[in-house]
Amino acid sequence: MAGSSSSKTVVYGAIGANVAIAVAKFAAAFFTGSAAMLSEGIHSLVDSGNGMLILLGLARSARPADDEHPFGHGKELYFWTMIVAVLIFAVGGGISLYEGWIHIQKPAPLSDPTWNYWVLGLAVLFEGTAFALAYREFNKTRGDAGFWQALRASRDPAVYAILLEDLAALVGLLIALAGVFFGHLLNNPYLDGSASLAIGVLLIGMAVFMLAETRGLLVGEGVNAATLTSLRALATAEPAVARLHPPLSMYLGPQEAILALDVRFRPELSAAETVAATARLEHAIRAKHPEFTRIFVEATAAAAKG
Repeated sequence: MAGSSSSKTVVYGAIGANVAIAVAKFAAAFFTGSAAMLSEGIHSLVDSGNGMLILLGLARSARPADDEHPFGHGKELYFWTMIVAVLIFAVGGGISLYEGWIHIQKPAPLSDPTWNYWVLGLAVLFEGTAFALAYREFNKTRGDAGFWQALRASRDPAVYAILLEDLAALVGLLIALAGVFFGHLLNNPYLDGSASLAIGVLLIGMAVFMLAETRGLLVGEGVNAATLTSLRALATAEPAVARLHPPLSMYLGPQEAILALDVRFRPELSAAETVAATARLEHAIRAKHPEFTRIFVEATAAAAKG
């Protein structure tokens, strides 16, 4: 529950920042006619809606198991994250590319950029705060892994999707700022539209990354190699175990996984000793890997040599 609460905090922070920024960006785009600012406004508006979809996914994934869904609804979060990635690709990236192309074909006259600078400055402040919040939660489970390695290994879309959105937003703001600044410095109105195109490419790239990561979780991704190695070590440490077949695992949610073990116990063990050994093994696994909320052990006796 604590992990879910911290994920919601990240999402609420991102939604609040994006709504405020979207209003400011659209106001600036209205008064200045900047394509880059309009693209950034669309980006922030899409991010706000995406945050709400992730909240919906969090709420639906927390529903208890029932007869039709005996393993719960944890994968609902992955489904809604997939929808978020599609929206970023189609709406955020697509409209930014369209607006950029239109403004390159028919560039708007340069106007006073003061509005843009004020809005971009405030947006950097708000987005930076939202990113810092998401990054702090991300670091809690990151360990010693590098940023991109930990991002790819993360199983919590409510954190990594928001972190990616905030990171893309900060980079997009810098692109928009560069387009406005150099457009006025060089008296070149085409740079504004070019900045919008660059923002579109950025959003599409981020959406493709999110789609690839979420697809694996949605179709049934297992635990990483380090966890598999740990499971084998735990089984080997149990004196009653003669042989362990490769463990089968699958994530049902960010902090919930299922594990199936095919274990061969020593042939001289009695039924009661086999049951006790199975219980010890399950306890050892849960103590080190609490994400395994369901463990199924197929326990058989190894064939005696003779």
